[in-house]
Amino acid sequence: MTDEELMRAALDEAREAAALGEVPVGAVVAKDGEIIARAHNLRESGKNATYHAELMAIDAACKALGGWRLWQCELFVTLEPCPMCSGAIINSRLKRVVYGARDPKAGCCGSLTDLFALPFNHHPVIESGLLEEEAQALLQDFFAMLREKRKKK
Repeated sequence: MTDEELMRAALDEAREAAALGEVPVGAVVAKDGEIIARAHNLRESGKNATYHAELMAIDAACKALGGWRLWQCELFVTLEPCPMCSGAIINSRLKRVVYGARDPKAGCCGSLTDLFALPFNHHPVIESGLLEEEAQALLQDFFAMLREKRKKK
């Protein structure tokens, strides 16, 4: 699969999250261009602060491969990873991360801060902006809908 196809799969996951009332973030982990894991945010329905799309996808990929080192894998995620997810990316040794929309409030790939610039033992390749407008629109539409619901209450 191409990078764009992989990001579109992550966007499909984000749409699934939105349909559940979750912040629409989706992620896929690919090895050799094929998806081995996919996930979306489940923080609200799972009542767990760690149920971010990236962590769920990393967990599924580790299970699929039978180990925690994902050095041969790439993560495609619709939103720039937060501090927690960035730490998991470093610790799981992902070789590459591609994200769509920037996150000025919590993004740790350069928007708020850049954890990947620090001298950790692993440094994945980070690429931003793939299908950024589509990922950003999904988030904006979701939060506009939430604001509208609050007005009606």
